[in-house]
Amino acid sequence: MAQELDYKVLLADALDAIEQLEAELAQRPALDEPLAVVGMACRFPGGSDTPQRFWELLAAGLDTAREVPAERWSIDEFYDPEPGAAGKMYSRYGCFVDGVAEFDPAFFGMSPREAAATDPQQRLLLECAWEALERAGIAPRSLLEEPVGVFVGLMHNDYSRRDPESWREQIDAFTSGNAPSIAAGRLAYVLGVQGPALAVDTACSSSLVALHLASESLRRRECRLALVGGVNLQLSPLTTVAECASHMLAPDGRCKAFDAAADGIVRGDGCAVLLLARQTDALREQLPILALIRGSAVAHDGASGGLTVPNGPAQERVLRGALAAAGVAAAAVTYVEAHGTGTSLGDPIEVGALAAVYGTQRGEAGPLKIGSVKTNIGHTEGAAGLAGVVKVVLALQHGILPPQLHLIRPNPHIPWQGLPIEVVTRAVAWPARVGGRRLAGVSSFGLSGTNAHVIIEEAPPASEPPPLAQERPRHLLALSAKSRPALLELVGRYRERLAQGEEPLADLCYTA
Repeated sequence: MAQELDYKVLLADALDAIEQLEAELAQRPALDEPLAVVGMACRFPGGSDTPQRFWELLAAGLDTAREVPAERWSIDEFYDPEPGAAGKMYSRYGCFVDGVAEFDPAFFGMSPREAAATDPQQRLLLECAWEALERAGIAPRSLLEEPVGVFVGLMHNDYSRRDPESWREQIDAFTSGNAPSIAAGRLAYVLGVQGPALAVDTACSSSLVALHLASESLRRRECRLALVGGVNLQLSPLTTVAECASHMLAPDGRCKAFDAAADGIVRGDGCAVLLLARQTDALREQLPILALIRGSAVAHDGASGGLTVPNGPAQERVLRGALAAAGVAAAAVTYVEAHGTGTSLGDPIEVGALAAVYGTQRGEAGPLKIGSVKTNIGHTEGAAGLAGVVKVVLALQHGILPPQLHLIRPNPHIPWQGLPIEVVTRAVAWPARVGGRRLAGVSSFGLSGTNAHVIIEEAPPASEPPPLAQERPRHLLALSAKSRPALLELVGRYRERLAQGEEPLADLCYTA
């Protein structure tokens, strides 16, 4: 009898322990949960100040390279066609975002003096972060004191070096506000959020590494939302002079990724901000899901042929790491937005790594398609990874792979005939994946040797909104701004949006 009682007590204790463990497991973060991109904003060359305009540029296959505009610096003063000329640049070209000096300081609670002293990179981040939140249907002021993370990738601070001859006169109380760390801190401060806020500099891979860190932070539940940004502006000739000294730039200002004539990059401006949420939260809160981040990985080249020399096996390792984190087979990925800088050394190494990881057991999936947005907008350096992500998200939404430019004669150092890889040189339909949703990879490799790769999945089908009980005969669109010029600008944007007729008028008025 006593033994039977002991048995029942032990069984009850075991059941209690199981229930407690199940409760603990339910509270633990799901380290493999997909993350939803619920908001997106950008500033890219060619007038691409919205995702829609950026898509139009990509779909049309436009190249935005042009001569350095006078408001940046005098190209004639710094140009010398002879590579290696001291203090000179041998390329006259770049890809530029217009109007970077324009800013509405009152909107963000800044004085005109502080705004003038603030790096335009930070101003673009503020604008794009606000727009990304608005596109997600989230009122930015509702995030006050919320655990929202801010992760920003950038690698240059040209604004502090724009006039090296008079730097002493430029120093004032706001000068320290241009430190890279402030790019993330200022954004968190303006929004009043209290999650992790950090700036990332791993050179060209900065913004994709920032995306990886934001994803990990969300999965560990350090924050409930994460703003991920990347920014790059060419504001001083010194950075371009330095890159010419290292023979990084293509003299003709064209990024010719995977072409026999590949001879370097063209520098590009850019800013992109994504708003991320855990998929379960996005579904529960009915946030618009643009795409899913399935997994990512970051790793270093290690001891390669030189500090800035790519390492093929290391690239393979980071690709496999991202696939493992995403829990998907390599053959399920049908497109990769390559790093694709257009260099004679880097292109063959990257294609070889892609073939080694993605080229096996493709079967009915067909060749892996690749491309590089750098042929459209140049190498946006600290923002390059997110530029590729925004391109892929837009391509997934439209079901079209936009063309890569400047591929005339494929690089003969790449054995194209023996590789299941195909560069997208004209706009083509992106076929639906049999048995699942479309998957893509995005690569970003840093000059520092730090590499990142992200796996992105198309968004799940959106649920149909419930029908209105009764359609209202009239709608009120309420608009406001900090000043009359700002209000007129806003009115113009709404006119353009209404003309597109993409959203129901009732929904647009409600959200406004």
